[in-house]
Amino acid sequence: MANEQPDLQNAEEVARAPLITSRFLFVDVAAQRAKQLRRGALPRVERPVGPHKLERVAMEEVKTGLIHYTLPLMSDLALARAAAQRE
Repeated sequence: MANEQPDLQNAEEVARAPLITSRFLFVDVAAQRAKQLRRGALPRVERPVGPHKLERVAMEEVKTGLIHYTLPLMSDLALARAAAQRE
């Protein structure tokens, strides 16, 4: 029997995203994650047996810190506003 090396992905702990303190940011991140789940993304938490809304799954993933997100920079927001005003 050959020496089996442990899988490095399983050995490393999953880095948790910082907890979201703004409920508005929480809703936005969960809504984006629910959209990903509806399009076929695999859930990162165990789904209970039976019907379970994807929005609830997304909220649980965000609440436990399994979803990583980035916020746009202020300069990006200013550029987007300027482009919207030109239209």
